[in-house]
Amino acid sequence: MTTDEYINALSPDRKEILTRLRQTVREHLPAGFQEEMTYGMPGFVVPHSLYPPGYHTDPKLPLPFISMASQKNYVSFYHMGLYDEQLLGWLTGRWVKATGKQPDMGKCCIRFSKTAVIPYELLGELVEKITPAGWIERYEKEVKR
Repeated sequence: MTTDEYINALSPDRKEILTRLRQTVREHLPAGFQEEMTYGMPGFVVPHSLYPPGYHTDPKLPLPFISMASQKNYVSFYHMGLYDEQLLGWLTGRWVKATGKQPDMGKCCIRFSKTAVIPYELLGELVEKITPAGWIERYEKEVKR
């Protein structure tokens, strides 16, 4: 399944959100990341051409960075860089200013319910903050242990 097929199979409200999230990421993502389906959802990865070792749990897979999915009760947006406490603090502080609410989050997952206000401009700023080289460096130092 391709990203377009995934998005086109969604309900109109979910299709609108995923289309806009994808567009936001594509407009702001530093050069070098590659769009592809990862773990059954649309995503952006560091391709093997830039990071031959791949993902430590399965080296055949490229290094994941951003993914998004339509879940049963919400839309999820995964940004692996949010494991960094400083970046997470930046995001949550800006999120409250932009929306008046705390983000509904897991470790690196932001969840958007039907009534969520989605600060697309802020997500664009978040996406711009890490290059493929920067993500590889953080990954090797902090994640791949």
